[in-house]
Amino acid sequence: MITAAGLRKRFGAKTAVDGLSFEVRPGVVTGFLGPNGAGKSTTMRLMLDLDRGEGSTRFDGRRYREIRHPLREIGTVLEAKAFHPTRRARDHLRMLAAANALPRTRVDEVLGQVGLADVARGRPRGFSLGMGQRLGLAAALLGEPHTLILDEPANGLDPQGIQWLRDFLKGFAGGGRTVFVSSHLLAEMALMADELVVVGNGRLIDAGPVSGFVGRFTTAQVLVRSPAADRLDPLLRQSGAQVERLPDGALIVAGRDAPAVGELASAHGIALHELSTRTASLEQAFLEATAGAQEFRAAAPVPTREGPR
Repeated sequence: MITAAGLRKRFGAKTAVDGLSFEVRPGVVTGFLGPNGAGKSTTMRLMLDLDRGEGSTRFDGRRYREIRHPLREIGTVLEAKAFHPTRRARDHLRMLAAANALPRTRVDEVLGQVGLADVARGRPRGFSLGMGQRLGLAAALLGEPHTLILDEPANGLDPQGIQWLRDFLKGFAGGGRTVFVSSHLLAEMALMADELVVVGNGRLIDAGPVSGFVGRFTTAQVLVRSPAADRLDPLLRQSGAQVERLPDGALIVAGRDAPAVGELASAHGIALHELSTRTASLEQAFLEATAGAQEFRAAAPVPTREGPR
């Protein structure tokens, strides 16, 4: 269990993290979301006692700095290429293993685990961003930790690599261990995460299961297809629903759930060919939840007219 309480960090006049408190439970993947500049990376550094600030984070009741061999308990990746560019990949891991009294055999095990066995003698200066991410993850796994804290680990990975990372993290958490991972890839986070911590402007916006977050910040809609849509449309509006008519004649209904729509149609003898609930995406919920917390806002594109060629 990770428990963060009252985390706060200022850089001059700017408050990067403002009284942030949350919990991360074992056995699930917890995603850490927020717009650029929301304070995610600073929060992770505060959690690991890498930045001086207020508040505290405890891992099963202990501060990170109180753990004698942290690599054996908490694996971290905060930067994609946190290693010397000319030190061979295997030697980089051997150095970490020696510093943490870990067996050298563990080095080749983790290199194989992350798919870098064939480039173990390679120098990281020639690695792609994705390969650097894999080497960072290998370092995080070296001590067989029970907790992983990863900042944007999918950056630079190809689609197969992202799928591998997702399956790996879900399997890691499925064994009763703890995963706290940040990402801007919302579609991927929707597939990977079980719970979320969402921040904006350094403050907590929401925390809890993904489904609860989506439900709180979006409205589910009902798709209805009926040969008598013209009759059903006004009945739905009279019941207080909001109705949108699609070009193909289908109805999009908000303000009434699928059972209520079906019962209304049945009461008036209206046949339905389709009745389904359309749940909003994590991306839609995230954009709604963080609409007022964007630090960097781009101007709307200005339409241009093409002149004669």
